[in-house]
Amino acid sequence: MDLEEEAYNIIKSHKEGVFQNLIWKELNIDSRKCSRIIKKLLDKDLIVREVGVSNGARTYLLKAKEEVKEKYDLLLAGNLFSACTGCTGDCQPEYCGRLSEWIENLIQQEAERSEETGEINVDIEDE
Repeated sequence: MDLEEEAYNIIKSHKEGVFQNLIWKELNIDSRKCSRIIKKLLDKDLIVREVGVSNGARTYLLKAKEEVKEKYDLLLAGNLFSACTGCTGDCQPEYCGRLSEWIENLIQQEAERSEETGEINVDIEDE
């Protein structure tokens, strides 16, 4: 396994992210070499990098892209974020227009996906 793979595996193993300075220490390489490896992972769109501070030193918090993507996929319906994300309204879900629109987008998205794949999606509701 090469250093790039090892670095990526370390990043993936930390669900909340890992500081870049910990990676180069764990891989027993200098920070310059680690930066080059991280750049390759960023270029391949495998990770995201955020500015952070660890023990008073400026560093980067690194997260595997698939972990980040999964979180946001749960909040999206088409181009719309879940209506309840960050909502401060005091409403009941049964009567929320924004939530209804978001659910309609989910249904439409699923119908389009079914048309593309030729699958028939049958839901059975409990009464």
